[in-house]
Amino acid sequence: MAETTLIDGKAAAAALRARVAAATAALKSTHGIVPGLATVLVGDDPASQVYVRSKQNAAREAGIASLEHRLAADTGEAALLALIERLNADPAIDAVLVQLPLPPRIDPRRAIEALDPAKDVDGFHPHNVGLLWSGSGAGLVPCTPLGAMLLVRSVLPSLSGLEALVLGRSTIVGRPMAALLLAADCSVTLAHSKSRDLPALCRRADILVAAVGRAEMVRGPWIKPGAVVIDVGINRIVGGDGKSRLTGDVAYAEAQGIARAITPVPGGVGPMTIACLLRNTVVAACRRHGVPAPAL
Repeated sequence: MAETTLIDGKAAAAALRARVAAATAALKSTHGIVPGLATVLVGDDPASQVYVRSKQNAAREAGIASLEHRLAADTGEAALLALIERLNADPAIDAVLVQLPLPPRIDPRRAIEALDPAKDVDGFHPHNVGLLWSGSGAGLVPCTPLGAMLLVRSVLPSLSGLEALVLGRSTIVGRPMAALLLAADCSVTLAHSKSRDLPALCRRADILVAAVGRAEMVRGPWIKPGAVVIDVGINRIVGGDGKSRLTGDVAYAEAQGIARAITPVPGGVGPMTIACLLRNTVVAACRRHGVPAPAL
């Protein structure tokens, strides 16, 4: 069996963050522009606090001005929408990120739709979704699928004519991932938990993106020999020794010797998400100021 290449998301993310830092420094020295990122966290969810802290630290390391807004868990929808309106109007802020999930009393769709699409660094606003599916390239692209796409291209420079399967239809990963692959001239199948004969669908794919949220759902025999596998899943499971560990949606050990290349979990797509958030912030800043965006 052929050896399977590990796609190192940590290394790819570090390289992208270095390019973002260089672009940020050039913007400041040449145009006097310091990209500004505002993060909004409602409540005290521990995982969300960790994510926001990581994003802020990464932004500062890249030379991006980072401003955090923490709102109490009992904050109402009207107060959140009022804050978003202020951030939309703030000339020092180029990108706004509303950390999900929000408390049950707040409709996430209303919060997302309240964002200025030009500052919607997550790429979730309907305007950006429409631009993505139109193939125009003019919108901001959701960070996780953008990072996954960069990892695909790191091993497959040309995607034209390849068959791609995206397993998972979420608006955050699955659907935008399918749009990106379609724009790259792949023949794309978007499958989900209710699709018939998932193993057969997967075995056709030259590119398999697993984003269904089920630990090790994709088994080795499901994978087409020589396929590139991008595992977006992050699942915590408890082993026979009673210790918990993180695993993806793909049975990683079973994929060895079958897949041409595969992302590990952790250390694959995850690090690329924050790196692409920084990338989107710089792109948003350039567009707002009428400066050509660097190739990142």
